Amino acid sequence: MGEAELQQLIAGCLQQSRKDQKMLYKAFYGFAMSICLRYAGNRYEAAEIMNQGFLKVFTNLQKYDTSRPFIAWVGRIMMNTSVDYYRSNLKLSLTDDLDTAEDIGHNELPDQKLNYDDLIGMVQQLPNAYRTVFNLFAIEGFSHEEIASKLNISTGTSKSNLFKAREKLKNMVINSGRLPESNSGSGQHTIVAIGTISISMSVLIELIMK
Repeated sequence: MGEAELQQLIAGCLQQSRKDQKMLYKAFYGFAMSICLRYAGNRYEAAEIMNQGFLKVFTNLQKYDTSRPFIAWVGRIMMNTSVDYYRSNLKLSLTDDLDTAEDIGHNELPDQKLNYDDLIGMVQQLPNAYRTVFNLFAIEGFSHEEIASKLNISTGTSKSNLFKAREKLKNMVINSGRLPESNSGSGQHTIVAIGTISISMSVLIELIMK
């Protein structure tokens, strides 16, 4: 989508045009879903978070700073909505974490290349608290102090949850018996987009295995 077309859609949305809202939703659906999937436990939950995020996009569109990339603004809203969803279910998620932290199963997987969708599936298996901290620290780049403030937890809890998340993901990768998928013939690992962040599969694996 060109910048002129995007600005036209935004202008239409500001005028409460249902047609333009639908077109903007479709244009950024895949991008928004890719962010929400990392924080959600499954696709149904991700869709619920994403729709809440789009509601915030449309109701706060007049606050969008046109000097900044629109996609980054949408991405930040989706991330914050995902965090808000976690906080709203904090009491339940903490209970779930205690009950399921040691019970994450691993299906027998064939000997094949590990791709981005496989990794997202593994992240989704993490207990809610671990998954949220892993995303905020390893992918979004927030410090433990910032995460603690966002989630209303201590920095020690943030560090502990990150450690446990990495340990569980590491075990999943090892137990899968698969290696990161690489580009055929290039020797370079596939580049994937995580929100507004471009990251190679090798770096993503390193974030887990370090």
